[in-house]
Amino acid sequence: MKYYVYILYSKLLDKYYVGSTTDISERLKKHLNNHKGFTARAKDWELKYKEQYETKPEALNSELKIKNWKSKKMIEKLISSKGDF
Repeated sequence: MKYYVYILYSKLLDKYYVGSTTDISERLKKHLNNHKGFTARAKDWELKYKEQYETKPEALNSELKIKNWKSKKMIEKLISSKGDF
């Protein structure tokens, strides 16, 4: 099984969301549907970045590293450095 770290962007909120999952398309559907939580505040989330990992701990470590940056500039730099996926 593959694990992914992903970054979503909402133009409405001008915010990024960082998460991890085994199925990005299914997870994005959940973010866009009615639910509670941070991403419920907007319905325009777009996938901007993803990285694949072999193990869940690797993906979670990467997710936490990005979240700990607490920096929009660093997230944008990461997204631009990887180019299209």
